[in-house]
Amino acid sequence: MAETGEAEILFERRGAVGLVTLNRPRALNALTLAMLQAMQAQLDAWAGDDAVTRIVLRGRGGRAFCAGGDIRQVYALAQAGDHAAVDAFWRSEYRLDATVKHFAKPVISLIEGLVMGGGNGISVHGSHRVSSDTYSFAMPEVGIGLFPDVGMTHVLPRLPGLTGTYLALTGARIGPGDAHAVGLATHHAAAADFDAIVEALGTGEAVDAVLAAHARPVPEPGVLVAHRDVIDTCFAAGTVAEILARLDADASPFGAETAALMRTRSPTSLVLVREQMRRGGRMTFAEAMLTEYRMASALMRGHDFFEGVRAAVIDKDGAPAWKPATLEAVDAHAIAAAFAPSAVPEPRFDR
Repeated sequence: MAETGEAEILFERRGAVGLVTLNRPRALNALTLAMLQAMQAQLDAWAGDDAVTRIVLRGRGGRAFCAGGDIRQVYALAQAGDHAAVDAFWRSEYRLDATVKHFAKPVISLIEGLVMGGGNGISVHGSHRVSSDTYSFAMPEVGIGLFPDVGMTHVLPRLPGLTGTYLALTGARIGPGDAHAVGLATHHAAAADFDAIVEALGTGEAVDAVLAAHARPVPEPGVLVAHRDVIDTCFAAGTVAEILARLDADASPFGAETAALMRTRSPTSLVLVREQMRRGGRMTFAEAMLTEYRMASALMRGHDFFEGVRAAVIDKDGAPAWKPATLEAVDAHAIAAAFAPSAVPEPRFDR
């Protein structure tokens, strides 16, 4: 929830800045359907306002910039049978991501704490992603029976080597050092300086000059750099089973830990995501977003997303009962069908 009496998302003019503040700190600033729609309307308005020359995105509370889309809300809507609202959520989220991608003015995200799922959708497609020391990136959707969406079909396969495939298939978290090493973050600053950055940007000074004036040294990289050889060797395998076999054969603790983590994930999601990463490198951004809409629509008719959310968010027992429970039992035809055009009119993401 937002603080008492305040909206879940706040919009302000600060000189040349159009400032968006996600205001659900107790929910780690997770995005509801209403927040997505409100932000879309405000960005559309600021796009035509010549007095606003740059957009700044922030999250309140310090723990998270944005932990993603509000999957609890999606779960509740689906359980209530409101499938139109579920569809509206995915359409609204992906349309907003496309708006950020195509926005004609700089979009600067000041990222403190967690940035996951939909939080990456509204930030990583923007022009500037400013990490702080507590920055923590993840796309953990395979742990709830989903897939890395919000444009990650386009982004992750284009990261160096197989690092994007590793992030997609494990849901592992990385810090600012790794994020800079692979290009997910563009600048680094102290979170204590974020207010001063907004103030300086509000004067109309060049964005890059402001960020350079507040730059801090980027922390040392972590697992992506330290274990790059293992990642590139193991995740180059063509199937999830082969990836796991290579990780099992690797002598390092990292290989064993990574395989163990993957074995806790939804088998259906793992197979789907391996194919998503294979296809995504050849897709335009618009094609990738449309593919994600199709995939999300397909999974809303399945089992694992709802079971994953139940186990992680609703009952919080951490013990999802995936169906099917093994990689071998995943239906290849169902995986292929998830990439096929849906039966309803589909949205466009090229603008």
